[in-house]
Amino acid sequence: MFYYLLKYVLLGPLLRLVFRPRIEGLEHVPSSGPAIIAGNHLSFSDHFLMPAVLKRRITFLAKAEYFTGPGLKGKLTAFFFHSVGQIPVDRSGKEAGQAAIREGLGVLSKGELLGIYPEGTRSHDGRLYKGKVGVAVMALKAGVPVIPCAMIGTFEAQPPGKVVPRIHPVRIRFGEPLDFSRYAGMENEKAVLRAVTDEIMYAILALSGQEYVDKYAAVVKAEEAERKSAGGEKRRLRRAS
Repeated sequence: MFYYLLKYVLLGPLLRLVFRPRIEGLEHVPSSGPAIIAGNHLSFSDHFLMPAVLKRRITFLAKAEYFTGPGLKGKLTAFFFHSVGQIPVDRSGKEAGQAAIREGLGVLSKGELLGIYPEGTRSHDGRLYKGKVGVAVMALKAGVPVIPCAMIGTFEAQPPGKVVPRIHPVRIRFGEPLDFSRYAGMENEKAVLRAVTDEIMYAILALSGQEYVDKYAAVVKAEEAERKSAGGEKRRLRRAS
């Protein structure tokens, strides 16, 4: 109930009024039945803007940190994500990927839309990064189509670290459904999963026009953090010498 109140009465109309998102390809999203919507992830705002423009309810696999934050802000955030039906996924540990796949397949088994960001995390620089194969596993196991989606302008509207988004033109593009039925029963083949995931990412790339990086976003973030840390240590040593 709260999901629809938020979508049609509270947050949805406000988002459409402020951002006036331009929507393209909405007809590619099926009016019924299970499907995966796989999109790029540029901003925290993505969680709200895409559901606001869809006619159907969509459930995202959200990182567990959104549900475990401290203080009043943490409790309000957890309440919000629980209320709109988002599913917390622990991204740490060996079983994290399998847990996310189980949760996603549960959503699809009920004939619903599942939203997923194959990059696994928000882009920190606006580029599109290599996708993780979990989306391919779910698409093949559930036998459902994958609709690529590109969020354009949300990085500029709310880049990492910015709490209050600024008004900026936003465009949301949905591509034609990708059918992977030719790979039925091959969800344990690593080469197949990589090929399916890459096809999904290239479809997102064609819609978004981003620069593509053939590395995982989390790896690049870690590398950049390490370089910054090493640079800071060198500066400290120079000052001390």
